[in-house]
Amino acid sequence: MNYLKYITIVILIFSLQSCSDFLEQEPGTQTSIDELLQDKAGVLTALKGLYKEVEANVRGERFAVYADLQGGNIKFTPASSGNSKGQITAALNIKEVYSFEDAAESSNFKSFYDGSYDIINQANLILEYTPALTDATDIEKKQIMAEALTIRAYTHFLLSQVYSQDYGYTPDASHLGVVYNTESIKSGLKYPKRETLAVTYSLIINDLKTAIESYSDQPAMEGSALSYFGKNSTKALLARVYLFQKDWTNAYAMANDVITNSGVALVNSSDLIAQWAQPDLPISEALLEFSIPKDSEGNVSSSMASYFGYNETSYANYVASNDLIDLYENNDLRKQLFLNVDLSTLVNGVLTPVQYSFTRKFQDNAGYVAFRLSEMYLIRAEAALENNQSDVAMADVNIIRARANATLLTSTDNLKEKILLERRKELCFEGQLFFDLARNHKGVSRIDGCISTNCTMSYPSLKYVLPIPTYNINLNANLQQNESY
Repeated sequence: MNYLKYITIVILIFSLQSCSDFLEQEPGTQTSIDELLQDKAGVLTALKGLYKEVEANVRGERFAVYADLQGGNIKFTPASSGNSKGQITAALNIKEVYSFEDAAESSNFKSFYDGSYDIINQANLILEYTPALTDATDIEKKQIMAEALTIRAYTHFLLSQVYSQDYGYTPDASHLGVVYNTESIKSGLKYPKRETLAVTYSLIINDLKTAIESYSDQPAMEGSALSYFGKNSTKALLARVYLFQKDWTNAYAMANDVITNSGVALVNSSDLIAQWAQPDLPISEALLEFSIPKDSEGNVSSSMASYFGYNETSYANYVASNDLIDLYENNDLRKQLFLNVDLSTLVNGVLTPVQYSFTRKFQDNAGYVAFRLSEMYLIRAEAALENNQSDVAMADVNIIRARANATLLTSTDNLKEKILLERRKELCFEGQLFFDLARNHKGVSRIDGCISTNCTMSYPSLKYVLPIPTYNINLNANLQQNESY
């Protein structure tokens, strides 16, 4: 993408997200980046727009369902009407990815790849302009930069999960990571190569550590602090990064920090189902849930219910597979987080009522839950086990199981598998499973409802990562394609 086209897109993104005076210009005029980012109000306008782009990128169908669909937690619903009523087909946006047959020339994920680097470029612009602000205090400038740094690191991390093999794929993580952009395109057009995954992670961690040191107690913008990165949610992200890096000591320390010092508590058993089901409000143990888009009258334009929702007149594309449902004990409260509904389905050419299980997690204007406290307990448990503290690990797993009214563990035998199983049950529909399988060098086994041409896959496989879109490869001769694409 040439320089002028890229800058125009950035300007439009910033401007369209704003309700400020930047839109109130004479016809035919255009706000340049220099004008937009010259003062605190303009930078905050840009930051607000940046969060909207992040929310759209992770909540978009492709990424929002990717890890659970590929790993086997979810399957498709039948068509509800028309000539295709009762037929089950893969959603168009992820059809090739679902079968592990995505093609570089027509990748299902091109918009995710492009959107991610647009976000990174916007974060870098904010980082470049903020230090020169004359109408912001040092504390305000540090806060703005901390949030932009975290968004930059978060987006690079998500890219590495989708486009790079897991950290342990090679002994020293010397295999391909991602292009790590630390400068905006405005600073000059460059043609960078992909870093190794080891270097990619070191850059992510450095950004996050720098951000944590710079955060204040006040978000840069008005509104719910839960919607913006802060010190606690950035520590939660860093705990996840350390987990995927297999840095068990730091993963334990960072997860423990969040559990101990965030001021957030696990939801009680008695409130668990009701809190997930409540409309408009996030579950109280969420550490970060990006705000969903609303119009000027407060109406929601899109949410996670677009993919997982059910009401009496319509339903979305994705439901839980029995591969997942069958993992829960009958008395496990989390089994109540599924709404069982009969839908007309073609069975041997005859429309037949078949039961489907919709998740209650993402109904009624649900936002994208990026991090919540229960994940920190499970990270701490896994890290403790890897640090030869099996009793500590079992205790953390039992905290989550007790909350769910599941049978408590009494033995540390095969505890690693039990932790991974608990992650699958607790964090289902939250974008974890496929990445958990990859980092633990496990194969994919999708049985119930699988309509893919490839329902199983053994680790290692070149198809654990997606192709970089050909269009982007053609723009940068130094950008190396993933093997097999």
